[in-house]
Amino acid sequence: MSEFIKLDIDLDRCLGIEKCGKCIQICPVNIFTSNGDYPKVVESNEDECTLCKLCLQGCEIDAITIHKLYEE
Repeated sequence: MSEFIKLDIDLDRCLGIEKCGKCIQICPVNIFTSNGDYPKVVESNEDECTLCKLCLQGCEIDAITIHKLYEE
């Protein structure tokens, strides 16, 4: 479990890897991987997140949320 960042993917909104998969392609630190049909967050990599927000920009349907645990 990460100490600083928690990423969530709303699978009810996500279009899946076949139709989109931009989060996997665009993340410079490999936070996302394939979980069959949908992207999955690699929990051991979450704290590598640089908060570049490329995943948020690439996700046209806003299925990704970044939680900053150090601000809670």
